[in-house]
Amino acid sequence: MTTTASALLVSDHVDGSVHVASVPDGVVTGRLTGRHLSEHAGFLALPGGRVACVDDRRGELLVLDPFGEELVELAVPVAVPAEHLACDPSGRRVAVTTGLGENEQPWSDLLTVVDLATGESSRVRTRVGEPGVTVLGGGDPLVVLRHRGPGALAVHRFADLLTAPPGCPKVTPHALLPLPDDGHGDAHDPGSGQVFAATSEGVHSAHRNGDTLAAGRVIPWESPARGWYLRLDTRRRALWTTLRGGDPDPLRWPDWTNQAWRHDLETGRTLLTELGPGLVFRLAFSRSHTAFTRIHPNGDELVLMGADDTLRRIPLPAMDGAPRRGSTPWEGVERRAVAASPGSDWVAVTRGGHGEVHLIDAETGEEANRLRGDTPLHHGGHVMLLSRKDGADGDPVGR
Repeated sequence: MTTTASALLVSDHVDGSVHVASVPDGVVTGRLTGRHLSEHAGFLALPGGRVACVDDRRGELLVLDPFGEELVELAVPVAVPAEHLACDPSGRRVAVTTGLGENEQPWSDLLTVVDLATGESSRVRTRVGEPGVTVLGGGDPLVVLRHRGPGALAVHRFADLLTAPPGCPKVTPHALLPLPDDGHGDAHDPGSGQVFAATSEGVHSAHRNGDTLAAGRVIPWESPARGWYLRLDTRRRALWTTLRGGDPDPLRWPDWTNQAWRHDLETGRTLLTELGPGLVFRLAFSRSHTAFTRIHPNGDELVLMGADDTLRRIPLPAMDGAPRRGSTPWEGVERRAVAASPGSDWVAVTRGGHGEVHLIDAETGEEANRLRGDTPLHHGGHVMLLSRKDGADGDPVGR
């Protein structure tokens, strides 16, 4: 490994490879093989430029140091398939939930908690579903699971979970906060101690009250559409998502509407911005822009939203095996992953099936480099762009 100011982590979770490249020159500085990272649980930024992720095949939580001499700093056994990944604001205590994996229905109810400082871990049974998770600080850490059907925020003491007896015992939350049954999307703001959950009604907020949660306001979508993914903007304390509207039939995906939704946590103001039809999902934050990818049969593009809320649209080369009209955007098709660092102006976008990563300068909209790997980046792969002190660890939920 060699040191670099900014690093790009690229994972092909199907082929089982991870490599680290310096930015913007694209020189590979580290590589792992035989590692099939959970795309759904994603990458979790930790203090000091480190990254947590889950190897779904080996059943290990990995702590990676892209800027150190050894890429793998720590490996701890965890239950899989990994669904969601989060840590407390200190970056020490991590929770991994399980859920669906490559199955038609969620089947695992195992939750793993890990103390990264000691390497201790414990597995317990909670409830089958696809639970989201946040880990709250402000005292003894609390693990908050977001369940669906029946919907609830379930509160557990981290210390109780870590010291649970062997054998994966069933645990009961010591506090519950009701939610609608269709929750999907979680965020945690360490600055205020609030936790957020997206439902069809809006974004439900709650804050820590001792060892329990107190319900806050429901932030409305202000649109007939809803968000399925929440992300905390560490640059200016805002919540972001993409609102997807239209006929929910996956075969109608080219006609889905998409709006960028931003809610300022300081002012309470919500802004909606039209992104265009097609498939838009995850987003990324660079220093001065918010980046989205939009997939559509008429052409794909990277959409950059500036600090002044103006949009720049950058066409992207077509993907062989891209979603087509009359088929779904999920099964057996290629997609794109997007990454950025709040400490730089670079934005990385993958070209699934082609093994390419476009490196875009968000200030100019120009492609500065195109990295070509030795795997296809099936399904778009997964990417993370970071620098050592970019503040990304202020968002303690895996992306």
